[in-house]
Amino acid sequence: MKYIRVYFVAIVLAACIAFPSVSTTRLVHAQAPPPSQKDKSKKPNAEEGGQDDQVIKLGTQLVTVPFNVTDKKNKYINDLTKADIDIFEDSKPQQVFSFERQTDLPITIAMLIDISGSEQFTLPTEVSAGKKFFRRVLRAKKDLAAVVTFEGEAELVQGLTSDASKLQRALDDVRISVPSASVSSVGTPPINGNSRAGSTAIWDALFSVSSDLLAPEAGRRVIVLITDGEDTSSRLKMKDAIERTWRNEVIIYAIGIGGPDGVDSGVLKKVTFETGGRAFFPRNTEADLETAFAQIDEDLRSQYILAYQPGNESKDGSFRTIQVKIKNHADLTVRHRRGYFAPSPKGS
Repeated sequence: MKYIRVYFVAIVLAACIAFPSVSTTRLVHAQAPPPSQKDKSKKPNAEEGGQDDQVIKLGTQLVTVPFNVTDKKNKYINDLTKADIDIFEDSKPQQVFSFERQTDLPITIAMLIDISGSEQFTLPTEVSAGKKFFRRVLRAKKDLAAVVTFEGEAELVQGLTSDASKLQRALDDVRISVPSASVSSVGTPPINGNSRAGSTAIWDALFSVSSDLLAPEAGRRVIVLITDGEDTSSRLKMKDAIERTWRNEVIIYAIGIGGPDGVDSGVLKKVTFETGGRAFFPRNTEADLETAFAQIDEDLRSQYILAYQPGNESKDGSFRTIQVKIKNHADLTVRHRRGYFAPSPKGS
């Protein structure tokens, strides 16, 4: 077991170099690559993701922040350089350690589908559009995805795989929950809690998927949440789910769709804003759903990644806010995770 654990840590550290994520103590040594052996005299180009020569103390935490930048017409701004960026932690300016544009990073996606009664009229179009999304987005041996359904419980229908055909078959098995049933038709063990069939526990589901399914994975972690936003039975609060995504570096994208009672757009906008994602509110047609999924795909492929060394080195476990600004461009919208938790004191 010791050798397996050591080997796993080595893999994670190596993977984090290639696939940066938001702040975590696991990235302590991963963000400072060794100098090139080919030409040490050549200075890197900031536009190509290079970084200045800087000295970082051994054991220092680097906070990494994926973010998107769009203009007033929601068009992506893809030509920024390191010199264009200001980064703040708790309103205090920080020095950018590295910066690069990322369009092709591996992604781990959990599609989290509401199967409570409010979704019965839209589920067929959700399934059809979701199948096309997996077919379009997943790259074999690079990206991973899973299908999770939820009502009062969250249930894993298809575990993480890069095989789009398996995910599509899993979507074909998704059914609206029957209130009297204790488990879904798939028959797999629930991720969390006792049976509350027929209700809707969004926050419990987000918490469980972030912790149990996505947290162990390297690279960017994403939840695509398909729901009307009406939580009726969660034991946890929205803030609990959001804080768990902060700790596990998960971005949430929401597709707000449901029955005749409408969608709670405010709730879905809140949870996606806090994690650096976006909320979409398509009409109940497959074409509109496909457009929403396509926008999520484009968003994930149009990110910048920056890293900085926090000026506050206290290991107090506190929450630190992050703010990325574009110099001389107050009209641009920057989307990123709202903050991170500092390392906790030893022994706590």
